[in-house]
Amino acid sequence: MSHPAARRAVLGGLGTLFAWGFAPHRAAAQGRDPRLLVVVLRGALDGLAMVQPVGDPAFAALRGAESGTPHRLDDLFALHAGMPRLLAMFAAGEALAVHAAHTPYRGRSHFDGQDVLESGLGGVPGGARTGWLNRALEVLPRGARLPAPRGLAISPTVPVIMQGAAPVETWQPQAFRYADPALVARLLDLYEARDPRLAEALRQGAALDDALQAEGQGRAAPGLPRFVAEAQAAARIMSRPDGPRVAALSVTGWDTHAAQGTAQGALAQRLGLLDQALGALRDGLAPAWADTVVAVVTEFGRTAALNGSRGTDHGAASAALLLGGRVAGGRVLADWPGLAPHDLLDGRDLRPTTDLRAVLAGVLEAQLGLGGAALRAAFPDAGLRPLRGLLRA
Repeated sequence: MSHPAARRAVLGGLGTLFAWGFAPHRAAAQGRDPRLLVVVLRGALDGLAMVQPVGDPAFAALRGAESGTPHRLDDLFALHAGMPRLLAMFAAGEALAVHAAHTPYRGRSHFDGQDVLESGLGGVPGGARTGWLNRALEVLPRGARLPAPRGLAISPTVPVIMQGAAPVETWQPQAFRYADPALVARLLDLYEARDPRLAEALRQGAALDDALQAEGQGRAAPGLPRFVAEAQAAARIMSRPDGPRVAALSVTGWDTHAAQGTAQGALAQRLGLLDQALGALRDGLAPAWADTVVAVVTEFGRTAALNGSRGTDHGAASAALLLGGRVAGGRVLADWPGLAPHDLLDGRDLRPTTDLRAVLAGVLEAQLGLGGAALRAAFPDAGLRPLRGLLRA
């Protein structure tokens, strides 16, 4: 009896990966080779700290003393001062922020919020969970000669966003010694006799590991933050001609209940780390950046005002980012609800005005050619309209 989940776990534990390259049929006809990477910030990013509404008169009273000196993006919004790589992408028209965005979830549980974000459903899923990115992989348009597209998760296990029927491999930079070639050869002999498909996956994964090690990408560099190393690896793998074209990556550490330190402190350091990672993606995907979209999302935002511990508690709306050469960037999109006391949700949170699923559906439509029934398969809730105009034609 075959056990696909167990197979993925074995491959992930060995640090192996093989992902067939693919190109949606419509994109191939246009001479494109699109890539989509979704970065999940786990723990609820304070969007008001990253993309600051400095033009809102209520912001100064709520956050002014804590916000530092951000870089202006337009009359209303400014970017955190510790994110120079992201600022350069805004200046080049390669970055776009969507503010006051949120999933349909209105609770305050990280676990439930992440389940809704990653499942793409209208509420907390019950029973078996599948992810919207995996469902998108299932229905990608492709030519008859192209194999089934495979996804990549830079993770020790397959996250919810990538769970489902479409094949997904996991990979992480290794902190331990790689398997001896003789051991890999013995495993291949065993798998060839028992499971040729698993043997082929192991063979190709070992080849990719060898290639990444030769390029200095197979192991986390000493002193390099893990998330930045993972971003570098994701970019290198996705930029390969035979690499995957749809991937997910996540980073924890955004739950800032105490001593948040927006200008100088824990959050400022975390945003600086995110900036390094986004820069690493930009550099590593340089050969394919013109046809790449990176979506940066989180499960919900933080309270508008600081709490008594100079942190922020679980909130509602936050900010999402779209990056890449195809992004119609250099701007912030927001149906801004305001931060005055009477404008806040429940008197405490930035009010959601944009469904994050509509943003992601717009990316799937424009970047991967999904539409109609295929788009509804990824986001099955009726009535969802993709937000258009996010990417260049």
